[in-house]
Amino acid sequence: MTTATPPLNNTQLSVNVTTKSQEQSLYQSSGAIVAAIVVGVIIMFTAVLLILKTYNRRMRVRRELEPKPTKTAMPPALGQNSTSPAQHPTVTFIPVDIHMQNR
Repeated sequence: MTTATPPLNNTQLSVNVTTKSQEQSLYQSSGAIVAAIVVGVIIMFTAVLLILKTYNRRMRVRRELEPKPTKTAMPPALGQNSTSPAQHPTVTFIPVDIHMQNR
């Protein structure tokens, strides 16, 4: 007795190969998109860092070059009696939960 081999279905084989190649290309393209986004974020972070660094340097130079204020422009000390409206009275807060001995 001889056994008959079933004929191969060529259409099913080609569909599986096509689907696999499409899946592979999808994975590859999604990986490329993720890599491009990561590189873009790194470039943007570097640009912002450089901009902030140059801004900080310019502001430091500007602060160092501007004239220093004289001592007469400083407000008077707290111990002096003055009636300037800029000074506010100070309030001292004494907490109630201090444990004192009652005799």
